[in-house]
Amino acid sequence: MGSGIPIAWVPLVMVAMNLVYAVSAYPFGWLADKTSHMKLLVAGRATLIASDIVLAHGTHWGAVLAGVVLWGLHMGMTQGLLATMVAHAAPARLRGTAFGFFNLLSGIVTLASSVTAGIFWDRMGPAATFYAGAGFCCVTIVLLLLGQTRNRAAD
Repeated sequence: MGSGIPIAWVPLVMVAMNLVYAVSAYPFGWLADKTSHMKLLVAGRATLIASDIVLAHGTHWGAVLAGVVLWGLHMGMTQGLLATMVAHAAPARLRGTAFGFFNLLSGIVTLASSVTAGIFWDRMGPAATFYAGAGFCCVTIVLLLLGQTRNRAAD
């Protein structure tokens, strides 16, 4: 691999991320039933920002592991929550359509963001890729909070 990352690191990173995701999904799902979905979504995005910043600076395996743990924690905080939010937003008769549309858009956005991340990685390096991810998360948080403010004003 041209980036100098041993291939064994990739499976280890994925295993660590998925382990943290699996362990944290249930407690955060329980929390989603008890607290504001918007607050939990913003907290999940803030956790992803922390992960991106740690990974941007991570040259030692311990820092990389810390970033990956935060990444998995973000997944545990947000993935079930997003499905819950879709279910709550869609009328009962359109829930299947809503989930299909949500997954279609998620797939398209994941593909586009992966291509963009690959371009950043190749042209500007890993740190720039993670900083860009953190920047996109900051924009997402601002838009979420602005949307929440507008919804409160409309009520």
